[in-house]
Amino acid sequence: MTKTINEIQDEIINEFLELDDWMDKYQMLIDMGSEQPPLDEQYKTDSNLIEGCQSRVWLQADYDEETKTIHFTGDSDAVIVKGLVSLVIQVLSDHTPDEILA
Repeated sequence: MTKTINEIQDEIINEFLELDDWMDKYQMLIDMGSEQPPLDEQYKTDSNLIEGCQSRVWLQADYDEETKTIHFTGDSDAVIVKGLVSLVIQVLSDHTPDEILA
């Protein structure tokens, strides 16, 4: 059974709450980013570039007609930001547009 967006968020929040030291939290973000597969170069386009970020951040969304879900992939040139991108992907990927909007 697929977890809800709220269940995934709660798990991530609890993982971070277990860490007392801010440096450990940053390291966890860096580790999450490094575990994220790199975005295929074909998707590192201006249309996938998130504007307004000091770092370069790309986010690719692909709609699956069969499951009616959106699969996200992404990347960044900054290690902590790549960890944040990884969190977004982990929480929102493979859910329906209605679930994401809710």
